[in-house]
Amino acid sequence: MLKRVLRGRGRVLGRLAGWSLLESAQTFLLGFALARALDDGFLAGRAAAGLGWLAAAGAAVLAGALGTRRVYGAVAAFVEPIRDELVRDVVTRGLREADDAALSRLTQQVELARDTLSGLVLVARTFVFTAAGALIGLFALAPVLLAVVGGPLAAGLALFAVTLGPLARRQEEFLAADERLAAELALTAEGLRDVAASGAQERAAASAGVRIDAEYRAARSLAYWGTARTFAVGIGGRLPLVLLLGAAPWLLRHGVTAGALAGALAYLTQSLLPALQALVQGLGTSGARLTVVLRRLTAGEGSRPAPPEPVRGECPVRLRGVVFAYGPGAAPVLDALDLTVRPGERLAVAGPSGIGKSTLLGLVAGVLRPDAGEVVTGCERVLVPQEAYVFTATLRENLGYFCRELPPDEALLASADAVGAGPLLARLGGLDAVLDPAALGNAERQLIALARAHAAPAPLVLLDEATCHLDPAAEARAERAFAGRTLVLVAHRTGSARRADRVLLMDGAHAELGTHEELLARSPFYRDLTGTGVSHPALPLGDPYRVDPVARAGLTGDGGHVVAHGAVGQVQAKGDVGDRGALRGE
Repeated sequence: MLKRVLRGRGRVLGRLAGWSLLESAQTFLLGFALARALDDGFLAGRAAAGLGWLAAAGAAVLAGALGTRRVYGAVAAFVEPIRDELVRDVVTRGLREADDAALSRLTQQVELARDTLSGLVLVARTFVFTAAGALIGLFALAPVLLAVVGGPLAAGLALFAVTLGPLARRQEEFLAADERLAAELALTAEGLRDVAASGAQERAAASAGVRIDAEYRAARSLAYWGTARTFAVGIGGRLPLVLLLGAAPWLLRHGVTAGALAGALAYLTQSLLPALQALVQGLGTSGARLTVVLRRLTAGEGSRPAPPEPVRGECPVRLRGVVFAYGPGAAPVLDALDLTVRPGERLAVAGPSGIGKSTLLGLVAGVLRPDAGEVVTGCERVLVPQEAYVFTATLRENLGYFCRELPPDEALLASADAVGAGPLLARLGGLDAVLDPAALGNAERQLIALARAHAAPAPLVLLDEATCHLDPAAEARAERAFAGRTLVLVAHRTGSARRADRVLLMDGAHAELGTHEELLARSPFYRDLTGTGVSHPALPLGDPYRVDPVARAGLTGDGGHVVAHGAVGQVQAKGDVGDRGALRGE
């Protein structure tokens, strides 16, 4: 992109160089006029000549001020086309590819790139012409002065050049670590009551501690390379001053005049050292910032990011003799349930309202603990309830909520596209849009929750009627997005049961497991359940299990198992089995 902008910009660059040359004249005369004023004027007893040289230096300052004024106009003429090119690229990509981050790039990142680039051009130009004026002046005063100053200056610049790459990478790592820590602390603060209510204080503290440690390591590494930058300034700017003062007796004995020595000191302290400091500071910080911004602006140009590979891995789910009741005197919702879900399998859970389908998913998720038996899962899992939770924050923060580190924007957008939420993100304003949960419909909240689950690095996905507000086509697309993961879902429509590898039919007195076709062939109850086109109301004593999805600890969990001991029996329902809810047809 920069090459495209530089083409045909020779006149602008020539104008910038010309005004910079005029500006650098004051640098040359600063030391040279001072040396002549001392040697040919005041020390020789000719005060008028000395004053004349000082007047010439003053006139050069006025000319330099004019050059400085014109330089800013030339810099603007050079930088603004680059800004225009960035805007053109961002808008074109946003229109062509429905780039959801286009608004943020236009309003923030493009302007930051322009301002940073302007500063870098000014700093680099100042150093080049200031150093040229000072070095030419040193050579004009006495070639040996150039030898004393030039060697350390070149060594300092070489050292700084070596540190530029590592310094930029460390700066980017520190900025990324700081952003992740801020996001983590903001999410924890917003959900503090829920974290406390779910007993997830230790997990929240551990998660924040990981971010803090990462930022600390990045800061230490950045400080290390920052020290190398300071060392480069010391070698290139301050060591020549020490050498010049130390060699002053020898220089005076070998023909260097007192005025030339004073002029050389003026070049070092008033021109070279400040210019070198500005160069190192500007390239060391602003240069890293510009690199980060330009990388984000130009990332993925010309192509839409491909959906991420599904999270794969062995994720067995086993329930052995599981018993669960809501209270010591209550009848068990699940009684001696045995179930094995194979890795990568799609299992649909069907049954009337209140039979315990949500309870079963809560046990697998680790939100509930069995009264007896054991629940074994070998991986992390994510649970999406029917009442999808969306919090007041950016879409980026909502979608990346289950990830230990916030994924790149391309991955979040790909997850949204996979579950069918891409048009919704575009309409809301992209990943930087701040959500108002009250302004979203039920289906919109479910799409965001599904995209969040898809972006999570969890091989086991649990959908508790998480698509009930979507139309059948959108529901089918969302379920297909989780192909390759182990998927357990509460079937809301017959289509979910048909698409599943197996169906677990929960019917109070017993549970049946088989394919959709097998259950249709042998189970009158299943035929009755799937043959109705409406959904009956929930039982008066329907399953009271509801998930508060705010607490992250309740939604994702580490692989492991929960073991309890007690009586065994059969699967039973809480309530009158005769009042049955049916699966909706498509």
